[in-house]
Amino acid sequence: MSGHDGHGPHGSHEVRHDREFWEERYRSVSQVWSGRPNVQLVDEVSDLPPGAALDMACGEGGDALWLAARGWRVTGVDLAQAALDRVEQAAAAAGPDIAARVRTVRSDVTGWDAGGERYDLVTTHFLHLPPADRAVAFARLSDAVAPGGTLLVVAHHASDLGTTIGRPDVPDLFFAPEDVVAALRPGEWDLRVAEARPRTAQDPDGRDVTIRDTVVRAVRRATAG
Repeated sequence: MSGHDGHGPHGSHEVRHDREFWEERYRSVSQVWSGRPNVQLVDEVSDLPPGAALDMACGEGGDALWLAARGWRVTGVDLAQAALDRVEQAAAAAGPDIAARVRTVRSDVTGWDAGGERYDLVTTHFLHLPPADRAVAFARLSDAVAPGGTLLVVAHHASDLGTTIGRPDVPDLFFAPEDVVAALRPGEWDLRVAEARPRTAQDPDGRDVTIRDTVVRAVRRATAG
């Protein structure tokens, strides 16, 4: 799925992963997501010094623009060009300083190649793929983290399937912190956070519901050990 912040005003639970679906999703409405940064990104990254960041499955750019406003140089990658067009428009509207710190790349995460570039922060939020594609994505994202850099993966936890929040009933798309940790090469990472973190959201009927996010934050060691 294209990355998003979980605050979309136009809910849809059809499960597809192709470019055509996401292009149409973005083109069919003026705004899919809230434009606000994800709460877990704010909690985990606010204290980091700015550098080069990769926002994989960036959607309309709520996270990318927040990072750029804090001094990060951000590469936003998404499957849908319609989403990236909105990132660029929002960056331009935010002013030349922000626009100069944001660039976009259209790519599927499973086909994306960093081209040898490394980032001080690699982040992806709510990228839900089948297990085989997910393994490829985790490998590519972790390889893109520079020594001393941070990997942040946030996703809907499988326990949400037991709530009224309306997640698609496809358990294979959801994963636990342990699934992310298992994809990291032993001896190369210092694990800072690996938890199913609760937060409050509203279900389609406007009721408050406790849901959980898979949150993993790991720092790549300067030298493998």
